[in-house]
Amino acid sequence: MEVIRIEGGHPVTGEVTVEGAKNSALKLMAATILAPGVTTLHNVPNISDVHIMGKVLKELGAKVDVVDVHTLRIDTSTVDSWETPYSLVAQMRASTAVLGPLIARFGQAVVAMPGGCNIGARKIDMHILGLQALGVTFDVDHGDIHASAPHGLVGTSVTLEFASVGATENLIMASVHAKGTTVIDNAAREPEIVDLANMLNKMGAHIEGAGTPVIEIRGVGELHPVTHSVVGDRIEAGTFAAIAAIVGNPVTVRGFDPLHLGLVLRKYEQMGIEVERGEREVRISRTDRIKPVDIQTLPFPGFPTDMQAQTMCLLSVAQGTSIVTENVFENRFMFASELQRMGSDITIQGHHAVVRGVERLSGAEVRSPDLRGGAALVMAGLVADGVTTVLDIYHIDRGYERFCEKLRDLGAHVSRVSASFEVLEG
Repeated sequence: MEVIRIEGGHPVTGEVTVEGAKNSALKLMAATILAPGVTTLHNVPNISDVHIMGKVLKELGAKVDVVDVHTLRIDTSTVDSWETPYSLVAQMRASTAVLGPLIARFGQAVVAMPGGCNIGARKIDMHILGLQALGVTFDVDHGDIHASAPHGLVGTSVTLEFASVGATENLIMASVHAKGTTVIDNAAREPEIVDLANMLNKMGAHIEGAGTPVIEIRGVGELHPVTHSVVGDRIEAGTFAAIAAIVGNPVTVRGFDPLHLGLVLRKYEQMGIEVERGEREVRISRTDRIKPVDIQTLPFPGFPTDMQAQTMCLLSVAQGTSIVTENVFENRFMFASELQRMGSDITIQGHHAVVRGVERLSGAEVRSPDLRGGAALVMAGLVADGVTTVLDIYHIDRGYERFCEKLRDLGAHVSRVSASFEVLEG
């Protein structure tokens, strides 16, 4: 086992380039099932979640070749199974993204109930209700979801109770082969939805309205393989923007569209952080102490829940009191108790966190509670007095490629080291 060790107080400045979006790459990989043949994906992040999705596709019979560190060649002409094993789905909730494509291609699917970060129930009820409207029947048996469409998929209108990204994606992928037209109302609007629709349209699908609350899919008979490049990761970019903001020195973050971080960057400007936007980059710097602001997480274009922990870390050293409201995942404040070990003053009241800024944080041993919380703890360690040790870093590896290396390139004193028994027992 390894831990991340951070020595605080060192200048962090320079340039960093983010990878392709994890939350897009995983769904694009699943979508290759819809187009038998060889699809090539560029700008794929080399992270553990991608490795798991590759294993899921191989279990279904696909051939997945790594052309280079960020390019995958996926041959789905050999897919001959529609059942995903619990051992893989339990490691990553996004594995359920194969549900829609498998039903569309084979008329049936068996998918284990999902796992992943422990940040909330994240039930897939909306996936099931939406697919049922298309003609899919479901049976849950011993932890497995058995889906079948004995009479084929038929287009219809579906209104989502909540703008769920996963449900929107599964409905889009299932609908591309449905008879007639499907309309998804209250659809998720995230940039990753747009990326998925763009690739499917290149494959021959007819999808309109991606990125808006109403998406229309006209069913087609078949799709063909394509070559596609994954959109830049706005959350990795936001993480490095937050890191630049907390250390203060100028950092340029490249490889993504700043419009995809619209509200985050505007909130950071309200904190007194300087933001210079380019076409595919932002430059972040700060000269004065961070000002308090209130934030509440909402689906895109609202403030992303995946940036809540990093922003709470910023506010923990602000000059004043801020309120953070989490509206998406009920367990996402687990990060706060770890940040308290480093000297922050945070009080949790239901789905609100009262963050009273302190002048400095102190290095401590902390555990990464989830993907984004783990990255935020490393971020806190950069400005904390002394040394911070972050355990359970496998969470961080799920979504950040070469995280420590990128931080070191910016001047941070960060390293991955083998965990001693003393640390593990502590």
